[in-house]
Amino acid sequence: MMEKIATFHTHFGAIRFHKRLIGLGDNAVMMPVPRKLSASCGTCVRFSLPFDPEWSDEDLEAVYNVDGSGYQLFFTNEEE
Repeated sequence: MMEKIATFHTHFGAIRFHKRLIGLGDNAVMMPVPRKLSASCGTCVRFSLPFDPEWSDEDLEAVYNVDGSGYQLFFTNEEE
């Protein structure tokens, strides 16, 4: 299963997303945003569940697939 990284506009948004994934049984981890990616709050969530666009809200910035040492944009939130 491919891992993903979600970036957020606010730290609170990252916390809410992380709690949702933990509740769904994922082993999600909050961590600093990798330098290759940019995010407003500096906190991201690394997770492995398939991403559901229904999880997006105004705090979600983007979701990236982790590809080895690189990142591929998978989803951009249009609600910004």
